Amino acid sequence: MSQSVAAGRHKMTKQEKRNTLVAYSFLAPNFIGFIIFTMIPVVFSIVLSFLNWSGGSNITWAGLDNFAYIFKDFSFSKSNLGIALKNTVFYTVATVPLTIAFALGLALVLNKAVKGANFFRSVFFFPYVASLVAICVCWNFLLMKTGPINQILNAFGANMTKSWTSSRDLAIWAIIIVSVWRNAGYYMVMYLAGLQGVPGELYEAATMDGANGWQKFWKITMPMLTPTTFFVSIMMIISCFKIYDVVAIMTQGGPGRATKMLVTYIFELSFGGEMISTTAQYGVASAVSMVLLAIVLTVTFIQFRAEKKWVNYL
Repeated sequence: MSQSVAAGRHKMTKQEKRNTLVAYSFLAPNFIGFIIFTMIPVVFSIVLSFLNWSGGSNITWAGLDNFAYIFKDFSFSKSNLGIALKNTVFYTVATVPLTIAFALGLALVLNKAVKGANFFRSVFFFPYVASLVAICVCWNFLLMKTGPINQILNAFGANMTKSWTSSRDLAIWAIIIVSVWRNAGYYMVMYLAGLQGVPGELYEAATMDGANGWQKFWKITMPMLTPTTFFVSIMMIISCFKIYDVVAIMTQGGPGRATKMLVTYIFELSFGGEMISTTAQYGVASAVSMVLLAIVLTVTFIQFRAEKKWVNYL
């Protein structure tokens, strides 16, 4: 009897090993891709931030010289790092709440069982999956000097005589508008999923207690959507600090340095640029990347701490 039990246990152990190997075989491609295309470049970038390398030359030890170089004469109005950091923070502070507000507003409207709701959900989600190049080209046309948007604003008494992307004051707002318009539909889907998980009984009980629409939203909807808002805000902040594609297509960081972001600054250091140098400076670029990483980690940590206080407050 004991021998049969032991044999059964041995057979189960072999089966478990086989199942484990099968599971690892499914995970292996993604894990290998993560190691090759994410983990190794990140580790190499950290190491490279302490080295001097221009691509073709020999790699030499730099220590903290690369960090000293990017922080030399640091100023939010003069130094490249200061201007890029200021623009990135301004873009993030403006884009994140606007996108969340529009996404939540769309989700609240389209969460109701109204005619055509599925059609409008698809319409608002479409910009996120559409070609970014096509989107930016269309918006460049809309925001040009004689474009439709300027004509509409002038009809209401505004004096718009410049293309948005060629104006130092308006260029960054052009980037913000395009980003909000493109991403609101994507985060709308997340809020729709969150709203559909809110129990209807809570609203029924609030109605019986005489709560109005605003009270229901603030006391029921917002607390129940806290995990969604927390996730969306973290994803958006990380995405905003990594903004590059829209800037590269619409303004190339200009006019002047009006839309220079941290990632465009890193790109210029890596591959040369008019405002930096024609020689690659991979070590300096990696040092800026470490600054960006530190900022994102700090903001994420603060959000995790603030999320607990927010839940307790609600």
